[in-house]
Amino acid sequence: MFDNLLLRILLLILLGAGLWVLAPFWSALFWAAVLAFASWPLMRWLTRLLGGREALAAGLLTALWIVLVALPLLWLGFSVVDQLRAGVELIKNLQVSGLPPPPTWLARTPLIGDRLIGWWYSADQQGVAFFASLKPYMGEMGNWVLARSAKVAAGMFELVLSLVLIFFFYRDGLRLERFALQMLERLIGGRAEHYMGLIAGTVQRVVNGVIGTAAAQAVLACIGFLIAGVPGALLLGLLTFACSLLMFPPLIWGPATAWLFFQGNYGYGVFLGIWGFFVISGVDNILKPYLISRGGNLPLVVVLLGVLGGLLSFGFIGLFLGPVLLAVVYNLVTDWIESPKRLQPPGGQDGGPRQG
Repeated sequence: MFDNLLLRILLLILLGAGLWVLAPFWSALFWAAVLAFASWPLMRWLTRLLGGREALAAGLLTALWIVLVALPLLWLGFSVVDQLRAGVELIKNLQVSGLPPPPTWLARTPLIGDRLIGWWYSADQQGVAFFASLKPYMGEMGNWVLARSAKVAAGMFELVLSLVLIFFFYRDGLRLERFALQMLERLIGGRAEHYMGLIAGTVQRVVNGVIGTAAAQAVLACIGFLIAGVPGALLLGLLTFACSLLMFPPLIWGPATAWLFFQGNYGYGVFLGIWGFFVISGVDNILKPYLISRGGNLPLVVVLLGVLGGLLSFGFIGLFLGPVLLAVVYNLVTDWIESPKRLQPPGGQDGGPRQG
């Protein structure tokens, strides 16, 4: 018995050491697992199409994810860096030569055009004092931008790593499923398959909600860009999809609205601002809860609390973790409450006929 206890302690130590080694990569592993799970029907179809060659199907799907997700996000990241560099150069030029002449569209602004021109010249005259007052904060601003740039770079590395790991989740998905089921059977016995289905269904609904909402926002954004005459509407729609996955679609339609005002298209600028705020961003509050709760036996309030609580507790990953954890807890409590009813024989406590 002492040998068995020692062996279990040793196994726990080895398990802890293994988790410690994997700790820096848990986020990338999580995203790779979620993406592979969400697109698993496509993996099954492509494997059948290729005659059962799982490795080839996994490689093709991994390449597809890189083209659809990694390349647009990398392009967006480099564009942001270029804009930051241009902003720094603009501030330096303003410190030396002041503001340029006011744009002609500023004077044509209804009702407040003359006042805006006056503010422009006033800001130009007071620019030296203004930049002198900002100088003590420029170092802090530079440090803040540097820290955020480091986080963006770390996020890009994590994204690339997750897209590399997704290949192995595709190739070994069935073996990983059997391994997880065997572990659950060791822990909770005969109810393991029930909870595997519960977790799989919850993750599938959350993934459908997130990706479905992002796709709807991308389509609505593309329609708005086409109506307003914004160039590159299709590309901006794809970028809106990527930003919707990060839950920040205004990062795309907001600058597009500002560009329309800068071009003097005030009507289309007002339209795109209203369309973006109420339609593109507003659909998230309606479509996502519906898609997540559809087809499940969970109350909608549990799903909403799981989504919001997961986001507040774990960040964007909590969007998936929160509903799954609450779903498992909810069903565990429900099973615990109903377990006496399942164990009780139909005829009464002792199995015999009820007495009248």
